[in-house]
Amino acid sequence: MSLRVSGGRLLAGAASRPMPSRTTANLVRTSRARSSRFSTSTPPPPPPETPRRPNPLVTSAAAGFAAGLIFVLARRWTTEAKSADVKCDGAPGLIVVDTHGRPWMPVDAEEQDDPRNPMRIRMANWVKSLQDHIVLTLEAIEASHSPLPSEHSPSSSAPPKFLRDAWLRPEGGEGSSCVLAGGRVFEKAGVNVSIVHGKLPPAGQKQMRAEHASLPQFDVPIPFFATGLSIVLHPRNPHVPTVHLNYRYFEVEHPEKPGEVLAWWFGGGSDLTPSYLVEDDARLFHSTLKDACDKHNTAYWPAFKAWCDKYFYIPHRKESRGVGGLFFDDLTTTSQIHAPKDGSNPPSKEEIFDFVKTISSAFLPAYVPIVLKNKDKGWTDEERRWQLIRRGRYVEFNLVYDRGTKFGLATPGARIESILMSLPEIARWEYMSEMGAEGTEEGKLMEVLRKPREWA
Repeated sequence: MSLRVSGGRLLAGAASRPMPSRTTANLVRTSRARSSRFSTSTPPPPPPETPRRPNPLVTSAAAGFAAGLIFVLARRWTTEAKSADVKCDGAPGLIVVDTHGRPWMPVDAEEQDDPRNPMRIRMANWVKSLQDHIVLTLEAIEASHSPLPSEHSPSSSAPPKFLRDAWLRPEGGEGSSCVLAGGRVFEKAGVNVSIVHGKLPPAGQKQMRAEHASLPQFDVPIPFFATGLSIVLHPRNPHVPTVHLNYRYFEVEHPEKPGEVLAWWFGGGSDLTPSYLVEDDARLFHSTLKDACDKHNTAYWPAFKAWCDKYFYIPHRKESRGVGGLFFDDLTTTSQIHAPKDGSNPPSKEEIFDFVKTISSAFLPAYVPIVLKNKDKGWTDEERRWQLIRRGRYVEFNLVYDRGTKFGLATPGARIESILMSLPEIARWEYMSEMGAEGTEEGKLMEVLRKPREWA
């Protein structure tokens, strides 16, 4: 008999803010800040017998995207490989410890956020918390699924778990790669957070300016920082679509004035790649993301949806990778989409960060119902064959066109395992395949891939 977990239970947490890690290594410990450059005043410490829960500096020092475009402005960010504590040299008083002799677990990630901290720390905290929340949700889905004897998925008394791989980059940076292989529901799943830091040379600055107009140009290398979360899920069942998510933050400092941020921006998005078109699923995914966008700016969704359709296009196949979603980059206060209208002011950095938190939190409510609806459907060998052919298209896009993957593979010291995490374990290429012909179920998908539609 199959064990089931209701969608309501799984989505109860997904619709709210993400929970932090419950593992010892990721446990957030806090103390009252002794001093801070990010606070105008220091409140008196609470009595030892009734400690309050302050807003802590995050212990998570990670962020990254499978695409590989992750950098970090590292000179002022220090960590110890053998410690869960993290501190920023710019705020020596904000050290993550527990002065009351017992660990403290925040209720959700929002309570860990402290506006006094630099945005690089706040974003790293957010994506680390979201990573853990998503991993726990996916593990719950795996545990809820008992494969039938006819299914081509492994059967085990122990539910599959993610491998949590914490790593350090010799050239500067660190991260956490959570990977599940051979799961009951997900054939391969990767949830990556990483940090890479160093100096961006003039040639690299020139290359990035093509896509990021806010980046200044110097004749000397400049310190840079980036943090982000990247997710790619390849389900086993051909009727459950592949999904991708990536949200990131990037900033550069003045080469001669440490601590002076010259430019910053947010970027990211999420898109759905089905093997078989289910229109209700496409509508759910798009409408959930649209609702999240509309809470902040009604101009976001139409612009970012169109950007997604344009970006995830495979020119040599003359088709899209999937049914899309949203994509944006170089989102800052001076972005064209924020041009003043009717006397309105552009959003602040804080408001843009709030949007990133909202849209990234919408991922599970947009995707989990689709998984629960389709994961128990049976499939044929021909449907599996078509799924593997579509995965081949996914590989083609990622290796040939994806900017982040190409940049990551060209970066000295890049962690190749994390960059290529987005690729499926199994894909297929056929010479002049007859699958996808007009009038077939496969052909219905091809119609949409050749001419993107509005789903929300």
